[in-house]
Formats: sequence, structure tokens, C-alpha cells
Amino acid sequence: MRALVAAGAGLAAALALVFAITAVGVPPGETSPRPLHTTVPKHP
Repeated sequence: MRALVAAGAGLAAALALVFAITAVGVPPGETSPRPLHTTVPKHP
């Protein structure tokens, strides 16, 4: 029973965080037109 209460509290906290971020909104800005490229180092 305690596990259900803990799961419910965690779910409520996660939803509160999502709603808070949604209420604040996305910060203004633009994404880079070029994607980030990564390379794999050569093996010796």
C-alpha cells in the first residue's frame, strides 16, 4: 500500500513539474541550421 502512495506522489510531482514548465513557456531562440556532426575516433 505504501508503494502505491509513493507512486502516486511521484506521479503528481512529475505532472506538477510538466505543468510548471508549460506555464512558463519555451525560451525564445532558434535552432542551428546545421546539425551537429560527431566523428568516431580511429582505433589504434
